[in-house]
Amino acid sequence: MSSMLQDSQLTDENEVVWLEDPENLDYVRQALDKVPTRKGKPRYSRDGRLIGYTNLHPGAASDPDSGLFARRAFFLLPHDRDKEPQGPYSVGAPGEAVDPRTIEPGKVGAKTLRSQKGRTAEIAAATG
Repeated sequence: MSSMLQDSQLTDENEVVWLEDPENLDYVRQALDKVPTRKGKPRYSRDGRLIGYTNLHPGAASDPDSGLFARRAFFLLPHDRDKEPQGPYSVGAPGEAVDPRTIEPGKVGAKTLRSQKGRTAEIAAATG
């Protein structure tokens, strides 16, 4: 599904579950995946690692055609900034990346100076 999500696609979200502490991450990638359950850790089949996911309200409806539920997954790929600080995203971030501190149930999350430009200390040193 598209990496550019809208809050209107997330109205059934009940909670965000983090598998890793988001305070230690400048950004996470987010995607809306079709899964067979409303809650619980979804199957993860991308490269990299699953950082978190959303659970849906108990009454959330499944897609009438597929019977699947749309839930967000938060993840990082092997070449992302947390593992390769001097790699392709040493400055900037992927299009689907948002600051994990801005993610809430039903809210897409925001691109911030930290998520887009690098670690806060590096930003302060560069602008100060």
